[in-house]
Amino acid sequence: MHMSTATSPVSLDDVVRAQKLLAGICRVTPLEGSRWLSERVGGPVFLKCENLQRAGSFKIRGAYVRIANLTPEERARGVVAASAGNHAQGVALAAALLGARSTVFMPVGAPLPKVAATQAYGAEVRFHGHTVDESLVAATGYAKETGAVFIHPFDHPDVVAGQGTVGLEILDQCPDVRTIVVSAGGGGLLAGVAAAVKAQRPEVKVVGVQAETAAAYPASLAAGHPVALESLQTMADGIAVGRPGDVPFTIIREFVDGVRTVSEESLSRSLLLLLERAKLVVEPAGAAAVAAILDEPHAFEPPVVAVLSGGNVDPLLLLRVLRHGLAAAGRYLSLRVRLQDRPGALARLLSELAAIDANVLDVMHLRTNPKLHVDEVEVALQLETRGPRHCDEVLTRLRSAGYHLTFS
Repeated sequence: MHMSTATSPVSLDDVVRAQKLLAGICRVTPLEGSRWLSERVGGPVFLKCENLQRAGSFKIRGAYVRIANLTPEERARGVVAASAGNHAQGVALAAALLGARSTVFMPVGAPLPKVAATQAYGAEVRFHGHTVDESLVAATGYAKETGAVFIHPFDHPDVVAGQGTVGLEILDQCPDVRTIVVSAGGGGLLAGVAAAVKAQRPEVKVVGVQAETAAAYPASLAAGHPVALESLQTMADGIAVGRPGDVPFTIIREFVDGVRTVSEESLSRSLLLLLERAKLVVEPAGAAAVAAILDEPHAFEPPVVAVLSGGNVDPLLLLRVLRHGLAAAGRYLSLRVRLQDRPGALARLLSELAAIDANVLDVMHLRTNPKLHVDEVEVALQLETRGPRHCDEVLTRLRSAGYHLTFS
C-alpha cells in the first residue's frame, strides 16, 4: 500500500535534520497516559501534549526550521506570514529567536489572546479578510511588494519536516504505538508525522481528523488532487483551512491511512473532557483527535497516541464551548416555562426544581412575548443538571406538574 519515500517531498532524513535544528529550541512535549480514554478504546491511549509546546502549539517547529534554513540575505529581508493565531505565534517567536523581522496578516476577528501573543513575540500584526485564506492572499502580495520571505503555514517541505519531529518524538516515547491520530487543517502536521513514522514503522496507522464543517481532505483525496471548499465554519479556527496544501497533500495521499471528520458537538465535548479528566487546556483544533477517538473508540488499534496540537484558546470561546459541552453532556438545560401571572407562581416553579435537585443558574421573567395571554408570563431558565437521565427527570416532573415547556 505504501510506496517508498523516494517520491515524497519530505524524507525521514529531512525530519531528522529538522530535529537537530530544533534541539534546545522547542520542548520535547510530554506523552501522558489517559485512563479514561484507554477504558473506552480497550487498550492504552496516550496524549501527545503539543498544547504545552513553546507558544502553545506545534507551529514553532515548522516555522523555526523554515526560517533557520533561509540564507542570511533572505533573513535580512524579513519574513511574512498569514494565520488565525498559532502559526502567527510560531513565526513571530521563531523570527525573534533567529533575529529576523516578522509581519503577520491575521483575519479580522482573530482571537485576541493570539493577536496579543503574536505582538508580544515581536511581530507586526496586520488584519485582512475574514478567513486565513484571505489573509494568505494579502501576505503573498506583501511578500512580492517588499521582498519579505513568505512563510507558509503548511505548504512547504521545511515546515512539514519541522512538524514531523512530533512523529519522531512519539516513536521514541511510545515505541509500541499502533495508531497515531492527528488533527488536520492544511495538513502540515499530519503529513510531517506520516512522513516521519511511515519511513520507520510502515505498520503504524496514521489517521487524520478534520472538523466536518471544514473538511477539505476527504473530497480532495477522493478527487486525487486538492479541492477548495466553497465555505467553512468551525469553532476549531486552528484547522479551518479551505484547501489542502500541495506538499502535504502529496504525502497524505501516499502515507495516511484515512481522514475522519468530527462534529462541533464532539469537539466541544472532547475539550470539556480534556479539561475535566486530563487537566489540560486544549483549543478546539487540538481536541479533534480525541473527538475522533470518542466518536468511535473501537476503530483505533491500541496503543493509540492522540496529538493535542495546541492550547491557545480564547477565554470567551472557552466559556461558550464549556456551555455547549455541558449542554451536549446533559448537564446544562435551557428552557422556557409559561406561568400564570400571579403572586407565588415563580416560587412554586422554583420549589419544584429544588425538589428534584436542579440548580438554577439563571432566571428571567419575560412579559413581552406577543404569544402570551394577558394573564401569563414566560420564565426563561438555565439549569445545571447531573446528566441526561437527570434532565429527563426534571422535564417529566415539570410536565406532570402541569407546566408548558419550550426549549431555547
